[in-house]
Amino acid sequence: MTEPAKRIRILVGEVRLEAELKRTKTAAAVYAVLPVQAPVNVWGEEFYFKIPGVVDYRETATNRVAVGDIAYWGAGQVLAIFFGRTPMSTGADPVPADRVNVVGQIVGDATQLRCVMEAATIRVERG
Repeated sequence: MTEPAKRIRILVGEVRLEAELKRTKTAAAVYAVLPVQAPVNVWGEEFYFKIPGVVDYRETATNRVAVGDIAYWGAGQVLAIFFGRTPMSTGADPVPADRVNVVGQIVGDATQLRCVMEAATIRVERG
């Protein structure tokens, strides 16, 4: 019997989003350290923040991400949430600065995060 996907909640300013984690070791490691509240950084239309204590198993290491993807960058101990173009983008899709391990996907409209780009903190918790 397959275990159901783990759900998380992302809170930034007034925006609340649900997301679903993949069934990977790295996604499970992210889930294990939640809840996390941290200062949020912005790079184009990407939020990223430190989330220490996660082992990056690199199961899905890639430079290809889509709007709504949630990825872990092990070299920086950073969780990234993509909601639009980044400075590396040449088209409509976001492009990470380095290979990332995609660990989940926002359920719903990730572009809502454009409304809270001035927020100081982000909180990610178990859903």
